[in-house]
Amino acid sequence: MTAVVTDNCEACRFTECVKVCPVSCFHGDETMLFIDGDVCIDCCACIPACPVQAIYMDYDLPSEKSEWLAANRTRAAELPLVARPAEPLATAQEKRASLGF
Repeated sequence: MTAVVTDNCEACRFTECVKVCPVSCFHGDETMLFIDGDVCIDCCACIPACPVQAIYMDYDLPSEKSEWLAANRTRAAELPLVARPAEPLATAQEKRASLGF
């Protein structure tokens, strides 16, 4: 099992999840974060920390977001580790509002 970042993270890149992760399993590109499932210890600390509800455990992943499991696996392997909190993207608050949070 692993946690999975979904499209709610796109254009946000809030890093509250990174702050609470005990094993540094987050990787990122210029628009969002991804979780390395081989490093994730299923602690679930990141799920309530995300201000846009972008993170699910794989067994709770809504069917319409199922493609994000493979996307996390692929992208995390290709991208640099994000081990420290950073400022969210300039579009983060607008995206958060559009999601109703």
